[in-house]
This record gives sequence, structure tokens and C-alpha cells, in this order.
Amino acid sequence: MRMDTEEFKIRILPLKNKLFRLALRLMRNREEAEDVVQEVMLKIWSMRFDLRKYESVEALMMTMTRNQCLDRLKVKKNKAVSLVFDVGQNIDNNPYKFSEQRNMVSTVMGIVDRLPEQQRTIIQLRDVEEYSFEEMEEITGFDQNYIRVNLSRARKKIKETIEKLQQNELQQH
Repeated sequence: MRMDTEEFKIRILPLKNKLFRLALRLMRNREEAEDVVQEVMLKIWSMRFDLRKYESVEALMMTMTRNQCLDRLKVKKNKAVSLVFDVGQNIDNNPYKFSEQRNMVSTVMGIVDRLPEQQRTIIQLRDVEEYSFEEMEEITGFDQNYIRVNLSRARKKIKETIEKLQQNELQQH
């Protein structure tokens, strides 16, 4: 497959946001995440004549993004930067519910940020990007049982932490 500029724009550029979300989750720094995505896009462009060898270019790009992030994190200890998370549109236009929802998302994202790196990656790929277990296996190199166990542990930890926070809130009132 010989990919020209137009095909690159159609097939590859739409994946940029997924790559960015994964990079941001792992790097916890917007500029670093943008740099990672730019590097991956440049590498994919330079590989454009060989992309037919890969069953899923998207999985390849997600793997490259993950690996690039992990390489950068190994080289440099990254300072935690708060993740700005867009809750999306306020469906019922209720400012109170919207604020409550935004706070909950912020709380969950904070909990996710404290999970071990593998669990953060697995949560991002499954619950945010909605990849299948087969795709996650290809992206991470982890077998599906490992992915399922860590996904379950991560979700359990998130649930337990939220329950503790809610109990503490009730006790204060």
C-alpha cells in the first residue's frame, strides 16, 4: 500500500485524538502528550509505504504512543499535572447536575491517576477508548487474562475509593 497525503489525512489523522487521550493519560502533561503524538505521526508518515504489513494501523499507532510515553517517563520523572477532563454536553441543562457530574468525573480521574501504570493504561483503553480485549492485547502486549484481571482490580479500586469518599462526606454532614 502506497499512502499519499490525501489517504494519510483520511485514514491516519482522525486517530490523532485517541492517541492524544492515551498520551495525556500516561504523561499527565499536555505539552508532553502533544509531543508524543507528533512523534508518532511523523514515524507513521515515514512508515507509510510499509503499513500494509500491519493488520491494524490503529493498534500499531496506539502501541507506538504507549511505548513512546513509557520511554519518556523512564528518562524523566514527570510532575503530576491536573488533567482537564471535558465532561461533554450538559444534556438536561441543569447546572447543579452538570457541576455534580463534573466533580465526579474529576474525582474518578484523580483516582485513576493514582493507579499503577498498567491499570491506568488498561482503564484508558477499555473504558475511555472502548477497545476490545483483543485490540488491547495487541496494543499492550499483555495477554487477555492479565488485562481482565487488572481491569477488574482497577475498577474495584475506583469503586472502593469512591465509596470511602462518599462515606466520609456523609459523616461530615
